[in-house]
Amino acid sequence: MARPEKDRIVLNPPLFSEFKPVGVPSNTLIQVLLTLDEYEAFRLSDYLGLSQLEAAREMEISRPTFTRLIEKARKKIADFIVQGKVLTIEGGNIHFRRNIIKCLDCGHMFQINMNESLAECPDCKSKNLINLAGGFGHGICCADRNRRRVRNRGGRR
Repeated sequence: MARPEKDRIVLNPPLFSEFKPVGVPSNTLIQVLLTLDEYEAFRLSDYLGLSQLEAAREMEISRPTFTRLIEKARKKIADFIVQGKVLTIEGGNIHFRRNIIKCLDCGHMFQINMNESLAECPDCKSKNLINLAGGFGHGICCADRNRRRVRNRGGRR
């Protein structure tokens, strides 16, 4: 029996979760599924330029696990670009450290901790907000995990 996958840590939910070639309807394209942990590995390594060891520590996984994740992510992203497929980001065994709330009226985005909530936009006072982590099915589980993590480390990040 295979060992269950350990949860990986993702800093924030992605701002966008689907990418496709311009002018081609999504329903005519083959989908490439990039998991949230593969997205985070790609973000940390190729966007932020962290070493594999630094990125693995950030995600709270081993360096060999990070290496496997980044290789899978790069292969999928290359397939998406070269073959002209639709790339969708979703799934994976993850927990978010932080959340992004977007106001649908004024467009402002606010980064908050997972255990915080925002009832109205601080800029325009609108209640028409979207919870990006919630769109991936996360919220209470991540907030509880982050609270336990801080308590276990004596209040440190």
